[in-house]
Amino acid sequence: MSVAAQIGAHIFLFFLVFGMSATVDIARMKKQMRNRAALGIGLLLQFIILPFVGFLIVKILKLPTPVGITLLVVTSSPGGSYSNWWCSMFNADLALSVTMTGLSTFVSIFMLPLNLVIYASGSYSDEVVESLDWFGLILSLVVVIGGIAFGIGCSAWQNSTRFNLLANKAGNLAGVALVVYSALVSSTSEDASLWTQDAKFYIGVGLPPVIGVSLATYFATKAQLDKPERVAVAVEGCYQNTGIATSVAITMFSGSDLATAIGVPLYYGIVEATLLAFYCVICWKIGWTKAPPSENICVVLATSYEVEKARLESPNAIEVVHNPNSKVDQDIEDLVFTQTHEGYRVDEEALTESSNAERIAESIPAEGKEIT
Repeated sequence: MSVAAQIGAHIFLFFLVFGMSATVDIARMKKQMRNRAALGIGLLLQFIILPFVGFLIVKILKLPTPVGITLLVVTSSPGGSYSNWWCSMFNADLALSVTMTGLSTFVSIFMLPLNLVIYASGSYSDEVVESLDWFGLILSLVVVIGGIAFGIGCSAWQNSTRFNLLANKAGNLAGVALVVYSALVSSTSEDASLWTQDAKFYIGVGLPPVIGVSLATYFATKAQLDKPERVAVAVEGCYQNTGIATSVAITMFSGSDLATAIGVPLYYGIVEATLLAFYCVICWKIGWTKAPPSENICVVLATSYEVEKARLESPNAIEVVHNPNSKVDQDIEDLVFTQTHEGYRVDEEALTESSNAERIAESIPAEGKEIT
């Protein structure tokens, strides 16, 4: 893959992460930062369990260096940005997903090199560890962290439901564009040898996402998380950043070894995408997501129910205050309009509360004495 192709992939990756992060309401994200059970499960899976699973697979199946090293990079990487995309498309808890991605990406700055050194040294020679592309690893992490920070900042600055919806659509488009772009780049590369491997390759590379989604669902259910949160945790628990592994494979290997190594993130991506497609559809149909199970799937994929729900829970309101100094229509009360799907309507409850407050204020003596 050329330098220009890698730059293009990083650009699409940035806008994907930015769009998903800018979709999230800041108040919901702050709330999810206190969700210790969900965040703890995600970190446990991504930096303890999955790296160890990758190590066991490499040792038990005795995978060759190109496959083994690349698989260790995949299982040691933070959650992929497409995890946010899956949660957005199928209406899991996107705020939790973005929070988990941001936290795991930050933690991976320390844990990714540590796990690679430990498990690669335990599986292969020191020369293999020294040849890892540390610059490529850090660059991918910086792109993800930058996209998350910029998206969250823009969401806080705009503080607008309309902006959240537009950002969600932009992020979804960037996700589709990145899929198409990666497919085109891979299909034009002579190095992408994927369907000529032995059985150990397909079993070894395909097992970690299955184990990840299974354990994540079990742990999240035992922790009694909300159902959309369980789906988000499961998606984060299996979807790894395969772009980092692709960068390492391109830097470390050449010729037939590169053809084998680059097949690892490609096949892992196919397995996790297929697995999550079935998993998310099942969760949607059994009522584990924020989308109605009876809704048309095209509507579900095109609608962000999280943003819509936030708008209904915290509706925008407009108060129209009548000038009390006016000599005309002095008996007109202040009007409060609240936002609905159909537009704006008079908020009768707010008017009643306002009227009651005025009557109480009028009954209190001017000198502030208590009423007996």
